[in-house]
Amino acid sequence: MPGLHWLAVILVGRDQQHDPPDLASMHWWTSRGARASFKRDEQGKLLLQVALQWGGWVLHVFDQGFASSFWLGLLFAFTLRFVLRWKKEYHFVDAQGNRRAAWKIARGKRGWQERRVWDCRRHQWVTASILALPVRHPDHPEYPLWLVIARRKGGLPWYLLTNELITCAEDAWGIMFAYARRWQIELTWKENKSELAFQSPRLWDWEPREKLLLLATLAYAFLLTLLSPCYASLCRWLLRRYCHRTGRHCRQAHAPFARLRLALSRLWQTFPPRWERLSDRSIPVISVTLA
Repeated sequence: MPGLHWLAVILVGRDQQHDPPDLASMHWWTSRGARASFKRDEQGKLLLQVALQWGGWVLHVFDQGFASSFWLGLLFAFTLRFVLRWKKEYHFVDAQGNRRAAWKIARGKRGWQERRVWDCRRHQWVTASILALPVRHPDHPEYPLWLVIARRKGGLPWYLLTNELITCAEDAWGIMFAYARRWQIELTWKENKSELAFQSPRLWDWEPREKLLLLATLAYAFLLTLLSPCYASLCRWLLRRYCHRTGRHCRQAHAPFARLRLALSRLWQTFPPRWERLSDRSIPVISVTLA
């Protein structure tokens, strides 16, 4: 909706096939009316919350929209570990003390190592190479940084900025794979908009709208928990019984979120929940009976 914006923090592990994402935070804000706020203010509040909760226990991954001197200053102030995709035309100070654009620093330098990696977005194997160079930001010269350049045939290179120490090619590959897991946040936006209709709540007042979105967030977090390996047999039964598909794409999908939501909806339509009340307290509970 016009004026409605939201931010999300997704917690993912290193294993792309077996570790489902966890919803850590979902925050909404508006740029209009009496509750109007600014994008960087809301992002800074959420970053502070994450920094206080996790600190340096996790590696924070950001897309190109956060590539700025201001955001780097916040990351340095909170002493966070980060991987930030940088824009190639933004400048750094290289090891020789020259200030140049990121793509010019990496121009003409061969990769340290090549390997075949799986492109989860296009579902194909690609040949990629990795290179890491020490750099410093002109506005924050006291902090050493590494510029990791990930190249692949037929695609644009990634310029990844990190404060993690890079000593060998395996360290650089780890930074590249950490950023590749950022694709989970893109899937989050897709699922929230298409499956849970986050983009079009039909409510005008802010408080009822926020309550509706919070309920949808709980539903989304619950569905993500069902993607855990410990519920694999339950998910297979749900998909087989209430959302059976025979296509190759459906069989190969590792996290069939859309089918799982539809199967659970059909299950509850077949066996609607019954509302009961406890005898000693007036708290409604849900009882579901399965055949």
